[in-house]
Amino acid sequence: MFRFGDPEYLIALALIPVLIALYLVFYYKRKRAIREFGNPELLEPLMPNVSTTRQAWKFTMLMLALASLIVGLARPQFGAKLQKIKRQGVEIIIALDVSNSMMAEDIQPNRLERAKRAIARLTERLSNDQLGLIVFAGDAYTQLPITTDYTSAKLFLSSINTSIVPVQGTAIGAAIDLGMKSFTPETESSKAIIIITDGENHEDNPVEMASMAKEEGIVVHTIGMGLPQGGPIPMINASGQKDFRRDKNGEVVVTKLDEKTLQEVAAAGGGKYVRANNTEVGISAIFDEIDSMQKTELESRVYSDYNDQFYYFIGLALLLLLLEFLLMERKNKYLKHIRLFKQSKTNN
Repeated sequence: MFRFGDPEYLIALALIPVLIALYLVFYYKRKRAIREFGNPELLEPLMPNVSTTRQAWKFTMLMLALASLIVGLARPQFGAKLQKIKRQGVEIIIALDVSNSMMAEDIQPNRLERAKRAIARLTERLSNDQLGLIVFAGDAYTQLPITTDYTSAKLFLSSINTSIVPVQGTAIGAAIDLGMKSFTPETESSKAIIIITDGENHEDNPVEMASMAKEEGIVVHTIGMGLPQGGPIPMINASGQKDFRRDKNGEVVVTKLDEKTLQEVAAAGGGKYVRANNTEVGISAIFDEIDSMQKTELESRVYSDYNDQFYYFIGLALLLLLLEFLLMERKNKYLKHIRLFKQSKTNN
């Protein structure tokens, strides 16, 4: 298992493309200045020791050294010891709607982003529970199998967007069905599914699926993302400007929260329905309901010990800095005539 001990340092990697861009700007400005001064071919004999190739190599080594140093500071680690740990908790599957309607901005900054932030905060409250993540639109897919690795859950969560599911739509029933199959088989643990969606179901019968889940001892909760008045779905038009999704008549499509469906799903699944707003998503209220469920013994495999590997990256950075220091910007006038692989001409 691989992880970073201090991943916040990785943000500094954003400096590298900025520095590369600045280097290229100065490089082309320098070439332009030489052309303005005179013909580069005529000026070249006047600068016999100047080497643009060496300068480029030195800069490349500096950037590689900087990248290695930043990665080293982030403390890359590999799991060294896998243990079985028994905990008292429940199993939770979160099914997140990623259809285009979740990009509506009636809940700021938009429905999907607000839901992702709420799920990320939920992972910070978990300790002994197991968590799985499903994404759905016109179909449902497992994004993260059920696990106690909350760090991985956050990483998978950050990559979720509306293009992750190729088929558009809102198949809540398919999400519940996949959630039922995603729990640990043959366990008596308490199980709960949290559906986070705007409720505009067009694909199947989610109420029937929620009722089937309840029969199997799985509680289904729903969170309605959106306001009753709804909002348009933003998009980028052909000219690259922000616009809103329109129907075939050219009218702006307004997506509204379907509370009735979500209330019926929660009732059929023996769970609770909460409507999100710009102040609170409602996932905390759902978690309080889940937290009151009977805890059962859960067995999980986790890496309990990690070995730091940062010294490899720090060592590489120091080596690159040493090579950069030894590589001179200009050609050495004593060594430039040495040609180790030049063949001598022989007279026949």
